[in-house]
Amino acid sequence: MEANGLSKSFRLGDGSIRVLADADIRLEEASSLSIQGSSGCGKTTLLNLLARLEKADAGTVSWDGRKMTASSSPSSRESVMRADFLGVVYQAYYLIPELNVLENILMAARLSSSVNRDSEDRARSLLSRMGVGDKAKQIPNKLSGGERQRVAIARALINKPRVLLADEPTGNLDERTGGQVMDLLMTACDEEKTGLILVTHNPIFAESADSRVFLKEGKLITDEEFEEIERKANDEEN
Repeated sequence: MEANGLSKSFRLGDGSIRVLADADIRLEEASSLSIQGSSGCGKTTLLNLLARLEKADAGTVSWDGRKMTASSSPSSRESVMRADFLGVVYQAYYLIPELNVLENILMAARLSSSVNRDSEDRARSLLSRMGVGDKAKQIPNKLSGGERQRVAIARALINKPRVLLADEPTGNLDERTGGQVMDLLMTACDEEKTGLILVTHNPIFAESADSRVFLKEGKLITDEEFEEIERKANDEEN
């Protein structure tokens, strides 16, 4: 996955606020990349642009070499491609409350193709790997937060995506449960050879990725660049 020159502003009263300014990002195949940044700096917006769920003001997004204009709405072909190419894990889980766990996962499979015995077997296998194999017939509101996120990870992986986008996947969990869920997420992506872009406030989780960047003032910068900015800011304060 790659994006170049992503820019995005939101109207605020009579003016606007820019959250992304010519941002570039690149994820190598089967690798992991973490993104850190202050609250409200545009991390979720960036993931939505990469997933083509929002339109940018400018820039391009590439999925597996297919370049798309980020300021245009996705075509029907791109929407079909998204179901196979991308998986998404959200902080708030977004499981369908009326469906049981297995049905929630298979709903994602239906977006890609028709559900058959193979897809059901894969769904059950993923649930088992996530440690919730005995919850297949349970409805989401009977699960703990950690269990719901494990189900959400299984759902994101059901179509064997090339890339998984995870937006603060442990944000609603306590430290111990969050650590367990993150271990499962990283292990599953490694085993599935799925690339991972992880947005997190947790520096330990961020450092566990193959590479790390920071979103600051609308741009993605490296560790070294971020440390230099922080050093200069501290020098000015002193």
